[in-house]
Formats: sequence, C-alpha cells, structure tokens
Amino acid sequence: MTSAEQDLLVRAFRLAARVHQGHTRKGKPTPYLSHPLQVAGLVLEHGGDVEMTAAALLHDTLEDGPDLDVQALRSEFGSGVADRVAALTDLLDGDTPERKGPWLDRKRRYLGQLERGDSGTRLIAGCDKLDNLRELMADLRSEGLASLERFTATPAQTRWYYEEVRRVTGPDLPDALSRELDDLLVALARFVPLAAAEPGDA
Repeated sequence: MTSAEQDLLVRAFRLAARVHQGHTRKGKPTPYLSHPLQVAGLVLEHGGDVEMTAAALLHDTLEDGPDLDVQALRSEFGSGVADRVAALTDLLDGDTPERKGPWLDRKRRYLGQLERGDSGTRLIAGCDKLDNLRELMADLRSEGLASLERFTATPAQTRWYYEEVRRVTGPDLPDALSRELDDLLVALARFVPLAAAEPGDA
C-alpha cells in the first residue's frame, strides 16, 4: 500500500470517527464506529481495493452526517469513493439523519441503487450486510425474537430485505463471502419462517 493510499484511508477513518462520534449500535453501548471498521476490514479481506475500503469506512456518513453531501465527499476523496458512498446511502430526497422517509421506500431505492452500481459497490454492500447479519444472529441466539423489536421493520420485512440484498449482490461476491451470507440467511429463516413477499410499509 502506497503512502497516498494510506493517507486516503486515514482521512476516511477520521471523517467516519467524527460523523459517528457518540453514536452506538442499536440497543447497545457498542460505539457505532465498530461497524464501518468491520466492513472496511471485510472489504480488504475479500479483495477490495483502497478506494472501496475508504468507501466502506464512509458508507454511513451521508446518512448520519447532517453537514455532509456527496459533493463534499467528492471534493475530499474523489468520485470513486463518493459515488459508491452515495449508492450505499439509505435516504430519500429531502431526508435528514433526524427525519427519514418510509422504511420500505428507502429500502427499495437502496436496492435499485445497488442494481445500478458497480461490482465494487455491491462488494461493500455484501460486507456491510454480513457484519449486520453476524450481529443480528448473535442477538437472536441470545435474546430471541425480542431483539428484532429495536428495528423499524417487522421480522418478515427484515428477512425480505436481507434476502433481496443477497439477490442483488449475487454473482459479484467472492465465494467465501457468499457462503457465509447464505449460511446466515438460512439461520435467520429458522427464526423468521416467512419472508414478506410484498412487504407493507413500516
């Protein structure tokens, strides 16, 4: 890794740390920064390049940083990073970190963005969902279905969403990542037997 590549990652980490300062994972005291760090590590582990890794570190910053926009990311990190972060952002036009549109509309838009994105964007999405599913399944195994009550979506919607992301990322994911995602989705289905074929709004 060159010094310029290391500098890109350091700058991305600093911005992620600033945006997520004081945030925690849902229903837990764990600093939220642990999530983008895990996702970035998975991207590197599964063959992603430095720009993909920087985008992984920043993938939730537009959702959580009220003073950020795509142009600011583009100016600081370049189009390769900024465009992927935009594609991975779960917001509707006019949404803010404090006030977001309907869950289903946001998820459908996100899935469309993934379909139109490149394979690097889908790799980051796969790593993002892998980290989330690992945590989700750990909570389900220790707390049962009550752990899903901290989320906006119903259990059936949650299962639908993860399965749809898996479908969209499909052939772009490395075998090892695909296998672990598939195993986790099978485990999730044991707790939530019926996915929402046509999920209602939440």
